[in-house]
Amino acid sequence: MDFGLIPVNVGSARPESIVALSQKAEEVGLESLWTFEHAIVPVDYASKYPYSADGKMGVTPETPFVDPLIALSLVAGHTTKIRLGTGVNILPQVSPLLLAKQAASLDVISGGRFMLGVGIGWLREEFDAMGVPFEKRGARFDDYIEAMRKIWSGEVVEHQGEFVTWSGFKSHPLPTQDPFPVVIGGTKGKAFARVAKYGQGWFSPTPSVEHLSADLQKMADACAEVGRDPAEIEVTCMWTPQMGLDSVKAFGDLGVSRLVVPLFAFGTGNPIHALDKFGDEVIAALS
Repeated sequence: MDFGLIPVNVGSARPESIVALSQKAEEVGLESLWTFEHAIVPVDYASKYPYSADGKMGVTPETPFVDPLIALSLVAGHTTKIRLGTGVNILPQVSPLLLAKQAASLDVISGGRFMLGVGIGWLREEFDAMGVPFEKRGARFDDYIEAMRKIWSGEVVEHQGEFVTWSGFKSHPLPTQDPFPVVIGGTKGKAFARVAKYGQGWFSPTPSVEHLSADLQKMADACAEVGRDPAEIEVTCMWTPQMGLDSVKAFGDLGVSRLVVPLFAFGTGNPIHALDKFGDEVIAALS
C-alpha cells in the first residue's frame, strides 16, 4: 500500500514550510503529495459541500490556498521521487488549453511525477466569481477532457465540441508519462461514468471501507457499460491513522492502491514531527 499526504498547499503560504513538509514526506517514505483547490473562499455561501455533514468546507475565507500547480512546481524542484497530485482541481471553471499546457509542463519538469486530479466542482459562488456558468459543468468537463487528451497526444489538434472548438495546432512539451494520468474525484452524479470513460485513477473522498465497497461496485458497473476492466483504474482513498492498521489491509483487499492522509489527522502539533512518527509507526510497520 502506498501512502500520500494532503494538502501540501493549504494553511501556509510560506515556501520554506511547503518545501520542508514535502522533503520530510519524501524522506519518511510517503509515495505522493496532494493539493486542494479553491481560487476563492466565500464569506458566506448557499452551495452545499457534498462531503461534510454541515455542507461547509473546513476552512475560513482567510485560509491560504496556494495555487496547486504553483505549489507542486515548488515541490518538484525540491524533491526527487515523490509523486505529485491535485486532489482535485476544478476543471470546468478554467481554460482547458491553459490547464493542458500547465499539466504537461509540470509533468516534464518533475520528471514524470505529476497526476492531474480533476472534478466538476460544487461551489456555484466560485464559478460566478470566475465568470463561468455553473450549469452544464458536467458536460463541460467531458468536452474539456476529450479535448485535452488531443493536446497531449502530440498530433495536430482537431476538436469541435459543445464548449471547445480547436483546429490546426500542436502544444509542446508533451507530458513525460504516456498515457498521462488523469485522476477523477468524487462519488456524486456521473462521477463513476466519467472515471470509467476518462480516468486512469479514481480519488474517493470516502474514508470508509463499507462505503467504498459499494462505490467500487458502482465503478465496476460503469466500466462494464463501456467495456473497460476496472482493474486498470488506480484507486486512491482518504485514510487517517485513527482508523488503525487493520483497516489498511481491508482497503488493500478491496483493490485500493493508495491511502491519502489529511494533514488535520496529525493534530495541531509540528507536522514534521508527526511525519517522523508516521514513518516509524505506519510505513515501517507495514513494509
